[in-house]
Amino acid sequence: MAASNIAGSPPLRIGAVNYLNTKPLIRGLNELAPHADLRMDLPSRLADTLAARRVDVALIPVVELLDRPDYRVVSDACIGCQGPVLSVKLFSRTPIQRIRSLALDDGSRTSVALVQILLAEQFGIRPLLETLPIGASIADTETDAVLLIGDRAIHSPPGKFCEVWDLGDRWVSWTKLPFVFAVWAAHQNTPLGDIGAALSESRDRGLAEISMIAHEESATHGLTQPQCLDYLSKNLNFMLGQREREGIELFQTLCRKWNLLAAPPENVAVENVS
Repeated sequence: MAASNIAGSPPLRIGAVNYLNTKPLIRGLNELAPHADLRMDLPSRLADTLAARRVDVALIPVVELLDRPDYRVVSDACIGCQGPVLSVKLFSRTPIQRIRSLALDDGSRTSVALVQILLAEQFGIRPLLETLPIGASIADTETDAVLLIGDRAIHSPPGKFCEVWDLGDRWVSWTKLPFVFAVWAAHQNTPLGDIGAALSESRDRGLAEISMIAHEESATHGLTQPQCLDYLSKNLNFMLGQREREGIELFQTLCRKWNLLAAPPENVAVENVS
């Protein structure tokens, strides 16, 4: 069922990510929300765009939700994992306990917080940080370790590494909870009509057509169709349920512990949405 706009209102502006892991979330969204304006950008830029109200709804890094108590989750669709995620990895040139410097992929603020939590909690390490710009390669930095996300994490970069962490696997093995990387969010006072239902239905359509998505996207991302299908269907989780909400709450607690959030302490209630 197509989502309807509030009578007389301008088109709803929806910000999404042009990554492989987002394709199942926006499957048929133009049809389900025909009056909406779908815009694509990087996760970190989408967060800034939503904060500036240049979009009404955005798929934002979950850390941004925790930093903005004036936001609300508007759909039970998300991007997360219940084990290895494949597309978020730490590549270390030294044994983990000897990491003193870390280059961070500029594409995801949630992964940046997650890797710092894991290093601090498990090894007591707070390395010096630098940014690895979008388009730069791991060879462009001499740091002890590098965090990569997306396609360049899936395709292991050239070089010799002492250890490689899949951050999804590391989190789930340690906490026994799923991890959520991104959620659909909006400002508390933004009128959205029934767009939340359309976003959930778009996710359901994407899951039903996951094999077709893998067929369409595999070559673009340098994967075979079976590899692409495995990544979308086995490594990723698109359902925001109770366990996922518990994972978000623990992540918030740890972000506060390690001073990784800018906003004053305030728990964000990630409630059931329908």
